[in-house]
Amino acid sequence: MELQAALQSIHLYSPDPLQAARFYSAAYGMALTQVGDACSCQAPGRQVLLSSGPANQLHYAHFAFHTGAAWQAFASRLHADARQPLPAGFEAGQAVSLRDPDGNQMVFSAPAASSSPAPGQAPSATLQHFGLRTSQMDAMLDFYTARLGFVLSDAVRDAEGALRACFLRSDSLHHALALFFAPAACFDHQSFEAPGWDSMKAWGDRMASLRVPIVWGIGRHGPGNDVFFMVRDPDGNLAEISAEIEHCAPGRPAGLWPHEERTLNLWGKAILRS
Repeated sequence: MELQAALQSIHLYSPDPLQAARFYSAAYGMALTQVGDACSCQAPGRQVLLSSGPANQLHYAHFAFHTGAAWQAFASRLHADARQPLPAGFEAGQAVSLRDPDGNQMVFSAPAASSSPAPGQAPSATLQHFGLRTSQMDAMLDFYTARLGFVLSDAVRDAEGALRACFLRSDSLHHALALFFAPAACFDHQSFEAPGWDSMKAWGDRMASLRVPIVWGIGRHGPGNDVFFMVRDPDGNLAEISAEIEHCAPGRPAGLWPHEERTLNLWGKAILRS
């Protein structure tokens, strides 16, 4: 059974947090708040935080559980010695933090307080998933599935059977996390889910009006079956707009895809991480 948790926010390191924050604020219609060296960009359904540090590295990803019961079940099975200190802003007893084999920090919390945020100044989109590059595919997959309880939706293997990518879900949405084999560990991308085709067109027009070039897409992923396009932020991180992602039925068996361009883009060219 899935964790019943959803991605709430991504916190990235950046050599120039304010420059990166201004990009997300402008391109994704997010209100920018600066507190010291850190920046927060927020709009209904999406939040990106940035603080000073090396480019292309994740500070933490924050997941919140859908129900109190799911949160309590998760927290109760984590051994105390596996937990890491919480980042600033999280309350002990209401959140836990762990690090994966590459050192990426994951924060899980009790259900987020309900609110009615003011309408944003951009088309609708919800922060939905993110991707990491790693040279430790098997260890990372084991950590997220066996240790944390994510469910494997689809795996990508090469002709020799080596795992080259995998897509993991935390609720019914096809993936909340994607892992890609690469020589060096780093952050890969984050994705904002739009309601549908009309919204995708509006997002494309918005990027054009800001002269933000699309670097990949429009296309359709094989795993997840979502349509997408991607741009790059000032630090070189990919930022995705997608729609129509698969909703997985409980017990859906994991799919297996070949390691080829068509797997990552059924419509054409793909960015292969290795």
